[in-house]
Amino acid sequence: MTANGATYKNRRTFAIISHPDAGKTTLTEKLLLSGGAIRAAGQVRARGERRRARSDWMKIEQERGISVSSSVMTFERGGIIYNLLDTPGHEDFSEDTYRTLTAVDAAIMVIDAAKGIETQTRKLFEVCRLRDIPIITFVNKIDREGRHALEILDEVQEALALDVSPMTWPVGMGSDFFGVYDWKNRKFHTSEGERGGPFRQTKEVTGLEDPILTDVVFDRIMDELTENVELGAEGYAEFDRESFLEGHLTPVFFGSALRDYGVEELLDFIAQFAPPPHSQNATGGRVISPDEDKVTGFVFKVQANMDPKHRDRIAFVRLCSGTFKRGMKLKHVRAGKQIAVSAPIFFFAEEREIAEEAFPGDVIGVPNHGQLRVGDTLTEGEEIHVTGLPAFAPEVLRRVRLGDTMKVKQMRQGLQDLAEEGLVQIFKPDIGSNWIVGVVGILQLDVVIERIRQEYGTEISFEPVNYSTARWIETDNATLQKMIENHRMSIANDRDDRPVFLFKNSWEVGYIGEKYPDVKFRETREIVYT
Repeated sequence: MTANGATYKNRRTFAIISHPDAGKTTLTEKLLLSGGAIRAAGQVRARGERRRARSDWMKIEQERGISVSSSVMTFERGGIIYNLLDTPGHEDFSEDTYRTLTAVDAAIMVIDAAKGIETQTRKLFEVCRLRDIPIITFVNKIDREGRHALEILDEVQEALALDVSPMTWPVGMGSDFFGVYDWKNRKFHTSEGERGGPFRQTKEVTGLEDPILTDVVFDRIMDELTENVELGAEGYAEFDRESFLEGHLTPVFFGSALRDYGVEELLDFIAQFAPPPHSQNATGGRVISPDEDKVTGFVFKVQANMDPKHRDRIAFVRLCSGTFKRGMKLKHVRAGKQIAVSAPIFFFAEEREIAEEAFPGDVIGVPNHGQLRVGDTLTEGEEIHVTGLPAFAPEVLRRVRLGDTMKVKQMRQGLQDLAEEGLVQIFKPDIGSNWIVGVVGILQLDVVIERIRQEYGTEISFEPVNYSTARWIETDNATLQKMIENHRMSIANDRDDRPVFLFKNSWEVGYIGEKYPDVKFRETREIVYT
């Protein structure tokens, strides 16, 4: 075991995934509060003097009550270092989420107790499955009226083809909510006095016959709880850590993030059972092990203007191996240059702290002036590139219109910065000077307009184009040149000067594909610089 071995094993790097409005941001806030990272959690739709949600630091996030950018928060609890990566819940920002999932070792899947598994939840789960990321399920909002616990468990099991292992049970729901029963550890998590109040105390019980339960909880609720526990013990899988780590089984916790039920249980479970940092694949068949001596890391996200006063650019780097120390010189493999990392930072949303050292599993911020991009690899000299970071063909294309033609430079700088973050893709047509912006969802366009206005002092708008999607082109030079000559109006280059075909509709995708059988039109590409 190398010097950093004992240290990286106490790291837990995880993401929270969910459909919008399932309570993901509230759960994030409460995990931070329980971990001692903040003194008070803010509700997502705070108004007036009420607290803002701490993990939603962008102005547009605070105004709209949504998360539109991944954020990273590091905190310590019980000797475990938690790196929590909060991802956008809105499907229009799913590309940022997909890339963030390349940097985690586990994920909490939040499900609304009333709605069950929703579209975005299913999509994000499939991404986790492709990466064999262990999933912990948190059924949220059980303090409100919702579906029966057994119905939710069955849906998770059937819809996601996952074994489920209930770890806790709700004691009633909605107006009949009394708390949460930890049936394996025989604990009753409840309020102080009033029914349905916030979590305030944990009571040790001998079992379901204990007067602590039966003297307080309605008989019909106790009958349902008894049935749940009996059916849960017989009808669902016993928790098995190996099966969980392989992605075949999900432990299920019932709770209410708003009222603090189930939050501490999640952190305790992550500390005890979630995996430490995993190995990372790289080019040339190389597998980077976290217990290696030399530092390796990769950029999975870039954020411009986290501090608008300083026009900063922060690269989020997931460390894969070695012991990183402040001031180290690392090789920026794509550029072939050494860079001195003199002011690395740990994050808590908009708050920062200098990182004197960091270990595999940690996420550090590296301030830079545009040198680092998503997909870049940093090493102590080795010529390798970490693999597995995706880019997706946009579903919405728009032409950029500039309000003040004297501000072309600011507009282009802003769009390039936002493209490096992964918020948008920019395409430069072979014919015409107006750039085309590609996004996954319409809401991203609103964010682009707002951020260009706030951060770059420039007014832009978007107008429709005759194209509906783009595909990256892979072919030999002769075929590419012939295609460009025949379809010059449809050819563009992305920000890395890769050729792109802009298609009017799905029919044209098929037609052009048949016309040029030697050409591969890619919906996705891997971000690897070689």
